[in-house]
Amino acid sequence: QVRLVESGGGSVQAGGSLKLSCASSGPNYSRQHMAWFRQAPGKEREGVAATSQWGLSAYYADSVKGRFSISQDNAKATLYLQMNSLKPEDTAMYYCAAAGSFTGDSLASINYDYWGQGTQVTVSS
Repeated sequence: QVRLVESGGGSVQAGGSLKLSCASSGPNYSRQHMAWFRQAPGKEREGVAATSQWGLSAYYADSVKGRFSISQDNAKATLYLQMNSLKPEDTAMYYCAAAGSFTGDSLASINYDYWGQGTQVTVSS
């Protein structure tokens, strides 16, 4: 069983930065696929950024490329999302997700087995 706990959300003005963290408990952290998703009110959950097993590759949604950066510390079993140049449209609940081995789209929520409770990010104009 994997438990994920997000932190680091908050309220910022447009152009600001936030860094989200996701602490994971459970076996074989480095062998998991990890990802960040977000969901705004009235919208579907969307994949923001993901890493492959052992963090060898990173994937980003077009809407955040060049602004967000995903990283992980395997020793601490923690996933991060550095968010820069934030825009009001980035406002959403952000979720951390984990999965074992799979093939397919790393930003598709259907591929992930474990989810955190979410952390709110609000960007004001």
